Amino acid sequence: MIRTTPLVAPAGAAAARLGSSVALKLENLQRTGSFKLRGAAAAVAALPASRRAAGVVAASAGGHGAGMALACARAGVRCTVVVGATSPEVKRAAIAALGAELIVEGADYDQAEAAARALARERGAHFVSPFDDDDVIAGNGGTLAAELAGQVADLARVVVPVGGGGLIAGLANALAPRGVSIIGVQPELNCAMHESLARGREVTDYRGRPTIADALAGDAVCARTFDACARHVESIALVSEADIRRAVAFLYRKVGTIAEPSGAVAVAGFLAGAVSPARSGITVAIVSGGNIDPDLLDDILAGPSSPS
Repeated sequence: MIRTTPLVAPAGAAAARLGSSVALKLENLQRTGSFKLRGAAAAVAALPASRRAAGVVAASAGGHGAGMALACARAGVRCTVVVGATSPEVKRAAIAALGAELIVEGADYDQAEAAARALARERGAHFVSPFDDDDVIAGNGGTLAAELAGQVADLARVVVPVGGGGLIAGLANALAPRGVSIIGVQPELNCAMHESLARGREVTDYRGRPTIADALAGDAVCARTFDACARHVESIALVSEADIRRAVAFLYRKVGTIAEPSGAVAVAGFLAGAVSPARSGITVAIVSGGNIDPDLLDDILAGPSSPS
């Protein structure tokens, strides 16, 4: 079910902007358009037979829900996905098209998660978090780390979009012990992991501001992901909304790939000068998702933040 996604080395103007030693891991070309299928598939595969009859309930900003819908459909497990009102229509449509029961509840992800947990308790179903789950973390980061190890002989640094931390925690657990530097990037308007690391503890009641990077918004931090980042992550960089829009346009025009804003934040870090390549070896930026509303893409490409 999991697709091995391309690792591409940008050429010409793109290489000049990012750095000649930077490669892009195109998880926007994963099935369902997001790396989150990896964690969802791992969680469903680990579900005990005794829990399958009651099905699963997931909370999602969109990508995790689509991954859960596909993984459950393949396994014959009933799937219900709860999203908040801020979840983009393109992501809701994908979840429904994959056969999951879609429920829109709450104003944002946090409220959707509270509703999903309550529904799971009511039904006796298994709740699957997009980041606060050992199987999801290992599936997201572990399988991606294994692919990178096979694709890059001299991997030195990985730059990763960060929301609740389900991807960066898995990558950090797998790669940091091998000497690979791990750097996260978050929107400055919604950066719970950055705030948590600054405080020295997980911030579980975080309230960020709205960001174009919807899949990274509203996620407080859990002990699992915070502990992994505190142990293994070198730093978390922050980028502005304009930086993120610029990165979406850059990836479209200079690399020829479609990324959603949340998926483009690692590249935004390079364009903004917030992150840089490792001094030696290959640095990989994860393009984590490509599920962008067409109208939003048109607006970004028409806007003043588009790269020349």
